[in-house]
Amino acid sequence: MNHLFPSVIRSGFICCLLILPLLASCESLHALPLGQTPDDIRLGPLKDLNGYFPFTPPKTLAEWRHRVKYLRERMLVALGLAPMPTKTPLHAVIHGKLDFGDYTVEKVYFESMPGFYVTGSLYRPKTNGKHPAVLSPHGHWPGGRFMDVGGDAVKADIASGAERYAEGGRSPLQARCVELARLGCVVFLYDMIGYADSVQIPYSIAHGFDKQRRETNTLRDWGLFSPQAEAHLQSVMGLQTWNSIRALDFLSRLPDVDSHRIAVTGASGGGTQTFILCAIDMRPAVAFPAVMVSTAMQGGCTCENASDLRIGTSNVEFAALFAPKPLGMTAANDWTKEMPTKGYPELKQLYALYGKPRNVNLCPFLQFGHNYNMVSREAMYGWMNEHLHLNATEPIEEKDYHLLSSQELTVWDKDHPVPTEGEKFERRLLAWWNADSQKNLSRSLKDEKSYRRVYGAAIRVLIGRSMVDAGAVEWIPKKTDRHSSFTVEIGLIRNLTYHEEVPALLLKPNVMKRNPVIWIDSNGKEGVLNKNGTPRKSVLKLIDSGASVIGVDLLYQGEFLEDGNTVDRQRVVGNDRDDAAFTYGYNNSLFAQRVHDILSTICFARKRFHSKRVDMVELNGGGVWVGAMCAVANNSVNAVAMDTGGFRFGHLLDYRDPNFLPGGAKYGDLPGMIALHAPYPLWLAGETADGEMFVRRLYNLSSSRNIYIYHGEKENEEDAATDWLLHQ
Repeated sequence: MNHLFPSVIRSGFICCLLILPLLASCESLHALPLGQTPDDIRLGPLKDLNGYFPFTPPKTLAEWRHRVKYLRERMLVALGLAPMPTKTPLHAVIHGKLDFGDYTVEKVYFESMPGFYVTGSLYRPKTNGKHPAVLSPHGHWPGGRFMDVGGDAVKADIASGAERYAEGGRSPLQARCVELARLGCVVFLYDMIGYADSVQIPYSIAHGFDKQRRETNTLRDWGLFSPQAEAHLQSVMGLQTWNSIRALDFLSRLPDVDSHRIAVTGASGGGTQTFILCAIDMRPAVAFPAVMVSTAMQGGCTCENASDLRIGTSNVEFAALFAPKPLGMTAANDWTKEMPTKGYPELKQLYALYGKPRNVNLCPFLQFGHNYNMVSREAMYGWMNEHLHLNATEPIEEKDYHLLSSQELTVWDKDHPVPTEGEKFERRLLAWWNADSQKNLSRSLKDEKSYRRVYGAAIRVLIGRSMVDAGAVEWIPKKTDRHSSFTVEIGLIRNLTYHEEVPALLLKPNVMKRNPVIWIDSNGKEGVLNKNGTPRKSVLKLIDSGASVIGVDLLYQGEFLEDGNTVDRQRVVGNDRDDAAFTYGYNNSLFAQRVHDILSTICFARKRFHSKRVDMVELNGGGVWVGAMCAVANNSVNAVAMDTGGFRFGHLLDYRDPNFLPGGAKYGDLPGMIALHAPYPLWLAGETADGEMFVRRLYNLSSSRNIYIYHGEKENEEDAATDWLLHQ
């Protein structure tokens, strides 16, 4: 009798016959007892910078090389350096030479970005020829490059054995530069943003930021730490790292520098910059980050944190990226005190894999607090002597020198005036950075391969997971009810790899003829039903066509909600710093986690129904998650029907918004993610003209016509999308 009834009429007939038994046997859609939430690790405390960050060394070099590629990609994306900013002319100025007999000190400033200046002191030996060089970020010491602890403090240091000289011990920064110059190195000690002569972005913003600024939280011309800056991956840490890269450019181009023998050393925040720079830039030959590499605290300052940076990784692993090149470190009675037993042994294992066990060394001076004192510096001199081939007689003992005042060190004077500074400059700088990024990204829109390599790789970092590493899943059945033509199952999709689980509703026809369909909805798994608890007409049409339909509660939907109230703000790390990076630098956003749940559901559907691909529908507020899923599905999803509602990450002005995603606006925003679904079938509604154009462009590049843009009435959208899906 099927030939007498069109599909939609048959579906209505099935609905009349089967809905009452369905409701009678399933009093609740809950997979768990009322009041009980899923056994999901994500419901636990958030991770913060003071957690425990162990490093697990690889078993093979092949495994490590694969990990290295991923980690460098993550670091560059998180720091806003993917793609790298344009290396504009440095316009370096060197002036004010001071001669101290066996070394000289000069004043330096140059532009790392147009109008943004890096400032510092250049120490040079007075010998001819090419010299090894040392780049020296200073760290969080009072006064920065102008540091002077004073006479009373240095007396205490001398008494403890930390320093030797009453004058030279007052500035550990100047002391190491002078001694390295005397050993034959060209040394560039440069200011961190907001310290000493780096005044364009003040210390109060770069390092002291603690509260969102309403005046800079705007859709255009935004400032640092704003949701817009985070959505475009613009941070002080990214700017500081770029300054370090440009400082390396400056140093390596000096005529008296041997560019193949460059080392980097700094302590505290300077140690952070040392191992970050050495992880992503291949030019340094030797590294010596002091009192910073640790499995404990990862960096307490706003300038040491960036969204997406340390999710699933850590400072020890960042330092490991320098292997097998020489890596020296110190530990003190601070957060690095456990390095001899936690972190350093694992680094030794990695270096042993390379056959270079002597190329990594830790000097634990646990009798001292946080420092780069004379004892630590002399250990560093020995490391540099060995690996930069300085040919100095050891042991190397530091000598006294003439301490320079801030007036003698400052690069700014009447002939070299202080550049433009303040909030307007900050906004202009970020505007240039964003415009430059978009210009460089646009070069990848010329062919599909380039687009996937650049946009696709970056978006995978933002989401934090793809089908390649989606995890192993299992189905935990809780309730089952069989009917004449389909079966209702309620249960949990458990991700064994990540200790996550999502409640799910499965409507399965007796005869499978099509790909399973995952139905994503802002109301969770209840979205497959009408308000009265009956399956939606469209769902019945899909079942009647031979497709199983799966509805799920994504994180903080449905059974994740103890009180039933919708989540309207993301959880953030509890501290007194209103900086998104302190949360999203260590934890995936709620948005990303919901995409992870979709990936787990895809894994379940493919496994349960032995299907290579699944289809997906979203028409009620979940299009933003499905759109992101398109970027990381790795050919496991065939047809997608979705309504985006014109959503844009770049329109959010609160980093606690449930849909906030760090970096979400940078790579084409939501259309940039959706476009990665090409060449598979796509039914798209709710998009703007620009969004439609962007997605179409990528479908054209992939030589695919499998895209349908819906411009019909909203009330007819579900029927139109379902009918389209049934024809795929």
